Amino acid sequence: MNKFGYILIGVLIAVIAGLGAYIYREQTKPKGLELRIDSNGVSIQNN
Repeated sequence: MNKFGYILIGVLIAVIAGLGAYIYREQTKPKGLELRIDSNGVSIQNN
């Protein structure tokens, strides 16, 4: 396998890991209202 093959495999692994982390974060997000207080003030979101 040449250098390009290793780079391609590395990129694919990074994409799969990133997608897995995104899906995990979306599924473990709490349901209902989200109240956020930060430097921009108070914001309320309905999840």
